[in-house]
Amino acid sequence: MLGEKKEEQEKRSKQTEALKKALEAEKKRSEEYLVQLKYARADVENLRKSFDQKLEEARKYSNERIIIELLDVVDELEMAVQSARSSNSTEALIQGVEMTLKKLRKTLQNEGVNPIKSVGAPFDPLKHNAVERTEKEGVEGCMVIEEIRKGYTLREKVIRPSMVKVVMQPLQSQKEAKLYE
Repeated sequence: MLGEKKEEQEKRSKQTEALKKALEAEKKRSEEYLVQLKYARADVENLRKSFDQKLEEARKYSNERIIIELLDVVDELEMAVQSARSSNSTEALIQGVEMTLKKLRKTLQNEGVNPIKSVGAPFDPLKHNAVERTEKEGVEGCMVIEEIRKGYTLREKVIRPSMVKVVMQPLQSQKEAKLYE
């Protein structure tokens, strides 16, 4: 019996030793994973900081290209004014301003800014701001008859509605038409 106990103790001792080695190996592996995780977190944080810096720089200078084009427009306006002063002619000024306006419109168009076509179109409260209304018999709906100030879209979004005058049938005629419907 004593031999069996000794054998049992040796067996347990070997098992304990094996478990200690396995535990140490797992502990070492766990520490390696923890170190890798810390490096990965640091890398992610550095990437985030780098991305934030690049995003901020992009925001700061995102309009640089259009500003350069607008500076060309400023240069042309200055040349038109100088030309008009040196020749004492309003015609030179008018031509210079017209050329500059054409260039400015082209620059805006290249950026996706386009005027809203209003005159003759049905009134659309998303595109038009009616500042005056006239009534006329025989008119269907509400139509734009005059544009006071141009409206513009940036791609598909209205960034400034057109200020317009509209024509519509008299209110009394509208009420009568509804009675017969």
